[in-house]
Amino acid sequence: MPRKNRGASPPPPTGGYREVNEEDPDAWPLLVAFDLDYTLWDLWIDTHISPPLKRQGDVLNRLVDRRGQDLSFYREVPSILAELKRRRIHIAAASRTSAPELAREALGLLLMPSEEGGDHVKAITYFNTMEIYPGSKLKHFKEIHRKTGIPYEQMLFFDDEHRNYEVESLGVTMQLVPPSGTDRKLWNDGLTLWRKRRGVKVVH
Repeated sequence: MPRKNRGASPPPPTGGYREVNEEDPDAWPLLVAFDLDYTLWDLWIDTHISPPLKRQGDVLNRLVDRRGQDLSFYREVPSILAELKRRRIHIAAASRTSAPELAREALGLLLMPSEEGGDHVKAITYFNTMEIYPGSKLKHFKEIHRKTGIPYEQMLFFDDEHRNYEVESLGVTMQLVPPSGTDRKLWNDGLTLWRKRRGVKVVH
């Protein structure tokens, strides 16, 4: 049996799409969540990284482990996170890694460019909520919902594993991440999918 395309565009809502401009709050989810491995960076942190992690001075978006393995966000991830922060959208991390402390350490060490020309900022400061531990992503999102009070329907999630589509049973919209990782095109695809499911069409 062929795999069902879970990321396919939903049919138009019964009453048609509600048109809004791009600055309308209804055009944006209240929360955007990201997996970490092969979603924000191109490795499994519990498999490919041998601590300790180090950063050379104030170098941006690059760490090195004791064997010389690099750890960096995909190239366009920093600007995506900065845009979400600028729009005051709640950013969450939802990872099932078996090395949660190492993942948090990496986020605390990675430096991102400042949007306003000031000091560089640590990647971890972009994340309002972090659920990083082994187990079903259903648990992660139930905790995110419990802590934030944000409805599941107002959440957009980026993840590279098909099994995590289970979160859609809660009402979360999930965008599958390809092997190339998260970039601007994928971000726009996920946002468009979320808008369609909410019956919203952005007009310019």
